[in-house]
Amino acid sequence: MADGFSGCRPSSTEPGFYRARLGWIFGRRLVLVHHVGRRTGRRHEVVLEVVDRSGGAVTVASGFGPRGDWYRNLLAAPRTTMIIGAHQQPVEARALDAEEGSAVLLAYGRRHRRAARVVARRTGYEIGGSDADLRELGRRLPFLRLEPALNR
Repeated sequence: MADGFSGCRPSSTEPGFYRARLGWIFGRRLVLVHHVGRRTGRRHEVVLEVVDRSGGAVTVASGFGPRGDWYRNLLAAPRTTMIIGAHQQPVEARALDAEEGSAVLLAYGRRHRRAARVVARRTGYEIGGSDADLRELGRRLPFLRLEPALNR
């Protein structure tokens, strides 16, 4: 299972699927994101669950909170690339504020009620599944929107 929103450790095989040009197997539900270590400068990659898609951008959440390495790396160096399905594209990561996160998680939770409760438990929160619970969890989790980068 992917890192990020699920709060689970990524499978070491998932990036391999993308490198072998088999990312289409995961459809548009998962995305492979490249990032550069903020201290080492080494290139890394992580597979994340897509929480929202709109206007060519995808939104992901850090299930490990703001301490997730990939999350902090993208805040430090936001210009990167992602592979979704079989398509690679340059993107720029932008942190969402609490209200934007609230709206994103509410929409996700309405589409995937059961999954939202599981996600909450895995990230250390207990929610009943109400809209108010989803909004509150969305205010607490850090989200990044990966927006298409122009002029790269």
